[in-house]
Amino acid sequence: MKVLLVCAGGLSTSLLMTKMKSYWQEQNTELDVEACSLAEYKDRFKDFEVVLVGPQISYRLDMIKDETKLPCGAINSTDYALGRCDNIYRQLEELYQQR
Repeated sequence: MKVLLVCAGGLSTSLLMTKMKSYWQEQNTELDVEACSLAEYKDRFKDFEVVLVGPQISYRLDMIKDETKLPCGAINSTDYALGRCDNIYRQLEELYQQR
């Protein structure tokens, strides 16, 4: 699964991305995840299957869904803040089924 994480500036999702990669490597789960800012996602989404947005830009979720035509979801703010990769993975699996 190829996942694009989008946040306001890309920094906080970069931290989450690093944690997600480590978590999925420990789980022997193949997942390609990259992070970018809201300003960059239009140039990058075509290479991905699912888009997750940080809670700070969840108000842009409908716009991102309309523009990308990909399964998209907003990460729960607690899961985001605490880096709960197990919960985020469950969310990704649900979104991936929508393709």
